[in-house]
Parts: sequence; structure tokens; C-alpha cells
Amino acid sequence: MPEAKLLNLPDAIERCIPPGSTVVLGTCFESLIPFAAGREIIRQAKSDLTLVGPISDILFDQLIGAGCVSGVRAAWVGNVITGSGYNFRRAVESGGITVEDHTNLTLALALKAGAMGVPFLPTYTALGSDLHQSPGLKIVVCPFTQKRLTAVAAICPDVAVIHVQRADVYGNAHLWGNLGVSREACLASRHILLTAEDIVDSDVIRSDPNRVLTPGFRVSAVVHAPWGAHPSPVPGYYNRDHQFFLDYRRQSRTADSFKRWVAQWIQTADSQKDGGHQLGPERLKALRLQRHLWAEGVDYGY
Repeated sequence: MPEAKLLNLPDAIERCIPPGSTVVLGTCFESLIPFAAGREIIRQAKSDLTLVGPISDILFDQLIGAGCVSGVRAAWVGNVITGSGYNFRRAVESGGITVEDHTNLTLALALKAGAMGVPFLPTYTALGSDLHQSPGLKIVVCPFTQKRLTAVAAICPDVAVIHVQRADVYGNAHLWGNLGVSREACLASRHILLTAEDIVDSDVIRSDPNRVLTPGFRVSAVVHAPWGAHPSPVPGYYNRDHQFFLDYRRQSRTADSFKRWVAQWIQTADSQKDGGHQLGPERLKALRLQRHLWAEGVDYGY
């Protein structure tokens, strides 16, 4: 039998994310963002992290405001509903963090190169921009056609933190909806930490092999984390909490107001019960799915 990898959230973060790590998060773009894991990173005061991700949303902003971050490699950082991420802006303007600019496509290519084990991947994209000033992209000449190309350097994170709908205790997991760059991130990373809405029997995972995110032997830790992506949505479980993003805009506008936000939502919360418990039953009820859209069943028989 394979080794069970089920841990509580504090132990998983402690083991998998040492200070100075390069961490890829928010790989499904606007959904399934591992906010519970991010809150625990803040509680443990992890430092000198380099964050990698596409849209990233307010999770990056929170980690930056908490002083956990020294660098960002991303396509966009902010509040997906309201625009600016105030902590990110303050950090950039003060020189407190370094930023490697990407597009969503070049970030995907960087992780794909890391997954393939090659130093870079070529593309035509970004040739008409100034992204080549970023250290992760360079202009090269194709040795076959002599055409100009963009070379996107591989990114190989130390750990990928991925939120999934369900997983077994051995790290085999199902993910559905917009996968974004999740598979590329898992293959490119040295370690994988999964947080899951549900922990299920391995037979459930084996019943639908095409939905498996990554083989369990590549996973370092699995955490049962219901509501672990709130306030982002999880297909099949709950919707985006729009009000939370609107409130965060106001509460993060200054460094002092953000400290009060951290005290309310992170430092006073029980890390063992992190999730929707602070929202109250009425708010949780409103966020739960009102309409289900079931996929057609498949037959793997032969």
C-alpha cells in the first residue's frame, strides 16, 4: 500500500513551505484559489517567498501585505473585482519586492518548460511588447528559419499549492472546471501540496481516471480543507463571494487597515477550523450552489 499523506493544514504548510521557497498558487485563474493555505502561510510568518501565478487575485496581495514575499513572477496581481491590489502597489512603489512580468501565456509556457525539463520554450507572443525587459523572457533567432522568437525561461517552483474538489489520502485527486495551468504547475514543481473540499475513497478517484490531476506519488501532502478556496468559487461546491472582495478593497486600502483585516480574518481564526466558519450559516447558505449542472456519465468499460 502507498503511504497515506493526509495532514492538518498547519503541519502541511510547516513541512512543505520553508522560508525562501518559490511557490505557485492560483493555477486555475479565478477559481479554486487556495486561500486557506495562504492564510496559514501568514499565520506561520513564512518569509522570503517568491510567488508564481497567473491572475493570482487577492491571495498574492494578502501574502505581500503580511510581509511573506520578496518576489513575484506573475501576469497580474490585484483584486479581480475592483482592480488594484493595494499591498502589492505599496510593495512595488517602495521597492520591497521584485517583479518578473509575464502574460498568462508566457507564464503557462514557463511552467510547461519546467514540466518538460527543458530550459526554455520558444513562442511568437510578446514580440511586440516590452516584456523582454523582464528577466524571464529574451529575444532569440530560430536556427532553422532565422525568424525572431521569444524565449520563455522555465520556471520550476519548489512547491505547487493546489485546491481540488476531492482527493484520497494518498494524493490522487480529481479537479474539474477551468484547470488553467494546474497540471503544468504540478509537473514543474518539486513538491505538491493539495487542499481538498472532500477526502474520498481511492475507488472514487480510480472510477474516473481522466479527471485525475496528478499521480499521487508526486504529492507531498493532502489536507482536508472544506471552503478552502473561499472567497473564490469552487465548481460544484460554492460560488464566488463578491462581497468579500468588495470589503477587502476597503479594508486593505491602507497598511493600518490591512493589519486590522489580518487580525480579524487570520490571526484570531482557528487554523484547525479554517474555512467558512467565520462567515456564519446565512452567508454560507447564500454561497452554496443554487443550480447544479451535471456532466454526462462516461463508460470506461472494455
